[in-house]
Amino acid sequence: MPEEIFDVVNERDEVIDRKPRHEVHARGLLHRAIHVLVFNARGETFLQKRSLTKDREPGKWDCSTSGHVDSGEDYDACAVRELREEIGLIVSKAPECLFKMDACAETDQEFVRVYRCAAEGPFQLHPDEIERGEWFAPEAVVRWIAGRPQDFASAFRLIWEKYSARDKK
Repeated sequence: MPEEIFDVVNERDEVIDRKPRHEVHARGLLHRAIHVLVFNARGETFLQKRSLTKDREPGKWDCSTSGHVDSGEDYDACAVRELREEIGLIVSKAPECLFKMDACAETDQEFVRVYRCAAEGPFQLHPDEIERGEWFAPEAVVRWIAGRPQDFASAFRLIWEKYSARDKK
């Protein structure tokens, strides 16, 4: 499989170049990603445990689906693609965009758009991406992060904190 090519962006999230994935990560270049939180009718969120073969944060719990925006792709198209590729969820349009986060060390220098959608599963988990997935009540996630933050991908911790604060307003 050919190496992924990412758009490199500046501090205003404007495309300035294109580079292979390994170079973007090795040099800490700013780039783009999406995360999607999938909720069921009971209000639980589906979290994935990242595969142990992942090059970034293997074995950590993360959003329902996440991924890099490919070169030339926009955030919305990436959200639709990643839902299909990672958990087999087919959607006709991008889910609701909740917020955008600036690139930082915790996001691995990624500008991140965070989306939310509703689905019940069951999902078809991509074995190269996801070890397993489970539904969790939001309060349980809050308690788990407070007690064992090391179980979660760093970007997810930031996303969940911002999501939870937004939910309380």
